[in-house]
Amino acid sequence: MPEAVAGAGTHVLEWLAISLTPGLGPTKARKLVERFGTPGGVMQASLTELEGAGLQAVSAQSIATGKSAELAREELAKAASGGATVITCEDRCYPPRLKEIYDPPLALYVRGDIEVLLRPGIAMVGTRHPTPYGSGMAERLACDLAAQGLVIISGMARGVDTASHRGAISAKGKTVAVFGTGVDVIYPKENSRLSEQILGLGGAFISEFSLGTFAAPQNFPIRNRILSGMSVGVLVVEAAEYSGTRITARCALEQNRDVFAVPGNVTNKNSWGPNTLIKQGAKLVATWEDVWEDLPPEVKLALTPTPGPESEGQTTSSLFPDDGLPPHEKKILKLLKADEPTHIDELVERLETEMSSSEIFAALFELELTGKVRQMPGKNFVKSF
Repeated sequence: MPEAVAGAGTHVLEWLAISLTPGLGPTKARKLVERFGTPGGVMQASLTELEGAGLQAVSAQSIATGKSAELAREELAKAASGGATVITCEDRCYPPRLKEIYDPPLALYVRGDIEVLLRPGIAMVGTRHPTPYGSGMAERLACDLAAQGLVIISGMARGVDTASHRGAISAKGKTVAVFGTGVDVIYPKENSRLSEQILGLGGAFISEFSLGTFAAPQNFPIRNRILSGMSVGVLVVEAAEYSGTRITARCALEQNRDVFAVPGNVTNKNSWGPNTLIKQGAKLVATWEDVWEDLPPEVKLALTPTPGPESEGQTTSSLFPDDGLPPHEKKILKLLKADEPTHIDELVERLETEMSSSEIFAALFELELTGKVRQMPGKNFVKSF
């Protein structure tokens, strides 16, 4: 098979073969290529030369017997038939910031528009079980940042990840999903429609895992270094004390990336992560401008705002209610919380001396239409941002 079918570089087969060699991680593999001059030099080395380079017997035998090359040819065939592309660390479209980290993947599988990997992006991460406030803030911030031209990078997981991808889509912006599975395995399955929307708007899926790789728990912490490594910074929305988000934030700090965090209710366990990061020096984020002002000048210059409602001056995300609301709506919004539902009966009772029940229903309807309030099951309402 011609290599150009499945990858843009000239040594796709060799790099992929090395990455698929058992017992050989990215760091050791790079040292091996340095020793033999090129990835082709590694593949042509004898068993004695490979063992002399310090390789384990299983690794040396896989390369010397041609097993690694055979695996790579099979992978390239699967990629081509599955609509995926394989790029390597030598390729022009390999994410430039990812090359800077300690252990970047030797090869990446990509579905979608490869060119989007060259654009500046921000990673958005958080809990799989966010509060209405958390998911609302993630979606709105992603929408606003995508409207400014930033690529939204997240992991397609339930919760904050899904909200972040949706926010980018609502702005008709670009978003990249970093998979902990093969790029042909949509996980969770309920995000199938979301995955179609991402690709339809010129986004992409990437993974270092072979096609067909299922959702093994150990894969997700491994992929977190790619999330942070690709980005100019990492934005944490909600995360508990012990979570994958914490790993991503640590990776970001180790990779010298900016860390941003949306503060949360101190009584909610999901606020532990962002609130602790803010105490440790992360930038507090209430609106997209808080992220924008900390971006490097060259990144701002490289961004092209996406035409859409957010870039035309509509409301942006905020921790604070809109002061331009009619009085009735403003009174209701003041009583509602983002992380705790309020029943309609409580609103009627608390406002009975100021508003009739019909006025309350009308104001709630208007607030729902403008996205400032969301109705939950059982006639409960929460504030959304």
